[in-house]
Amino acid sequence: MKKITKTLSKNVGVFLLFFLVIVTLFGIIASDSFQKPEEISLRLLAEQINEEKIKHITVRGTEIEILYKDESKAVAKKEERAEFVPSMKDWGAEESKIHLLDVDYQREQDWSPLLTLLIISLPIIFIFFIFRSVFKQAKGGAMQALDFSKAKARLVGDKDDGKEKISFDDVAGLEESKEELKEIVEFLKDPKRFLKLGARIPKGVLLTGAPGTGKTLLARATAGEASVPFFEISGSEFIELFVGVGSGRVRDLFNNAKSKQPCIIYIDELDAIGRARGAGLGGGHDEREQTLNQILSEMDGFQQDTQIVVLASTNRPDVLDSALLRPGRFDRKIVLDLPDKKTREKMLKIHSKKMPLSSGVDFKEVAERTPGFSGADISNLTNEAAIFAARKRKSKISQSDFLESIEKVLLGPERKNYTISKKEKEITAYHEAGHAVVSSFLPEAEPVRKISIVSRGQVGGYTIKIPSEESRTKRKSEFISEMAVLMGGYCAEKLAFKEISTGAVNDLERASKYARKLVKEFGMSALGPVHYGGEKEHIFLGRDMPSEKNYSEETASKIDKEVSSFIREAEKKADLLLKKQKKSLDTVAKHLMENETIERKEYEKLIKKETK
Repeated sequence: MKKITKTLSKNVGVFLLFFLVIVTLFGIIASDSFQKPEEISLRLLAEQINEEKIKHITVRGTEIEILYKDESKAVAKKEERAEFVPSMKDWGAEESKIHLLDVDYQREQDWSPLLTLLIISLPIIFIFFIFRSVFKQAKGGAMQALDFSKAKARLVGDKDDGKEKISFDDVAGLEESKEELKEIVEFLKDPKRFLKLGARIPKGVLLTGAPGTGKTLLARATAGEASVPFFEISGSEFIELFVGVGSGRVRDLFNNAKSKQPCIIYIDELDAIGRARGAGLGGGHDEREQTLNQILSEMDGFQQDTQIVVLASTNRPDVLDSALLRPGRFDRKIVLDLPDKKTREKMLKIHSKKMPLSSGVDFKEVAERTPGFSGADISNLTNEAAIFAARKRKSKISQSDFLESIEKVLLGPERKNYTISKKEKEITAYHEAGHAVVSSFLPEAEPVRKISIVSRGQVGGYTIKIPSEESRTKRKSEFISEMAVLMGGYCAEKLAFKEISTGAVNDLERASKYARKLVKEFGMSALGPVHYGGEKEHIFLGRDMPSEKNYSEETASKIDKEVSSFIREAEKKADLLLKKQKKSLDTVAKHLMENETIERKEYEKLIKKETK
């Protein structure tokens, strides 16, 4: 309604302006065209004829227009049926003088009715346009009301849409996931081959995985491979304030899909509407639950020969309603993992294939430096590298641009204007040197790739470690070593300055998190192989609202003691190592204060020099 009022006000303003312009224009025309010269009497006109002052006379009805020899003008009026010459004779004009005049007789033109018509018609036209605008807006509002329950799905991949289609070749890695989806593609291309054998294609495929692992991209690639229409919609787009809109949009979406089959329906962020029913605050008539019920009903309504496949993605499969996950709805569940080193290298090549690269670019090194990066992170990394190159006015992207973009994606932009005191710089140098030295002399720790005390994002310095081999499992000794590396900065500050600073807060937080996981989740403590992770999230209240614990307060006290024991063990290991390698610690810290950054090769030379 607000939008209609705003548009109507705008149109009325335009019409008023138009009306004022027309009235002003006609006023100017009327003043120019109908302004009368001086009017004289017929007696005076007769005298001027006798005096031969007149050059030309135009007789138009009862009006006599007079043009004098000095180019001035005047008008006179005669009787309606009286002739000009006899009238002039009656008023004393000489006949010979009259015949000397250049007299022009014209038909009378009355402009006043036309002007009157225009003046009357303009308001009528103006009112007509106002009513037309009102009815148009009212019709638009009615149509919007009728379209309110229409699904706002974006149709991609329709025939001859002219858009570039995405295929499986545009998705690096995820080979197992692609194999699962290739069967969907084959069914959509040739459903008769499956129907002859009595096979029923899966109605739904659920894609799960960490954010940025390529769930949406893989869904689009499936539609591109099958060359079928692709209805894409987010789960949040179903829900509105008004009751029944969500279920109406679900019905509209599936009806549209049935008219376009074979096709794919893709629902992104399914957990927005697919969370477990009965656990929320809205009760049984909650709009979200009604929307979910409608999706379940629509998927149950698929016939064996229905050529519609529902793809959906979520980062939280644990909160989905069990009715969604049962066979007959989402029959298949495909888990997308974070890419390994080889896959990251392929992703880098795909994302940078349209970029001008210099000959020295080594994607293998970039892939080695990006463990834990998702596909979205890799895409962001290549984009940041291109931005770095453009900022430096380069014609091609170099290896240094990619390496610099890794640190920006991990830690944030470099804070060049952030100045620190000499003392703070020294504390930061010893802190980062402590992390590096502990990591270098612990057998289970990861090798150091780079150390820097240049501030980035919210960190004053950083130590980048790269694992020699990527592994999905970790042993207890590896956790202890990682915790010791985290405590290395804390212990280095205490060793060098006899006190600690607030710079270790993030290290302590991460070390405590590891220690708690060892005790509660991994069963690696003295409490034995028991899982104590019974604190579940409330689906609607968020992760900071735990439910009841599945262990007693006495056990909770033991857990706290075990957590503290692990952290103390890590601290002791780091402290002993740093005291033993104090010379190496001082050398690395001083080098950092002088150069601010140490790369891997230079760091290894410093360590070898001090350990000889």
